[in-house]
Amino acid sequence: TQALVESGGGSVQAGGSLRLSCAADGYRFNRYLLAWFRQAPGKDREGVAAINTADGTTYYADSVKGRFTISLDVTETTIYLEMNSLKPEDTAIYYCAASPAILYWKWRDLNVYDWWGQGTQVTVSS
Repeated sequence: TQALVESGGGSVQAGGSLRLSCAADGYRFNRYLLAWFRQAPGKDREGVAAINTADGTTYYADSVKGRFTISLDVTETTIYLEMNSLKPEDTAIYYCAASPAILYWKWRDLNVYDWWGQGTQVTVSS
């Protein structure tokens, strides 16, 4: 099992920013499909953003496009989710996920991913 360690959640007011991190425990994300998902109370887990680390292509849900940015650090050991202009509806537990099979056309599909982070809470107040 490949471990993913998340950090960076917290509470902010609407319009604020947060950055989430997801680190690989002892390996590199050199050819992976990596993603951030979120799950709000009473709702299904949904895909927020993904990155194909083989070529750097990124994918975003319409609800976060232009506000969130997914990126990979130069050491290829950590991915980030930069979240700006946060809204109360962004409140959720955020999870990172990794798949060595780069099925980018199915990046929103939970079943694509083999490994998941523990989740980090993001709360946005109005």
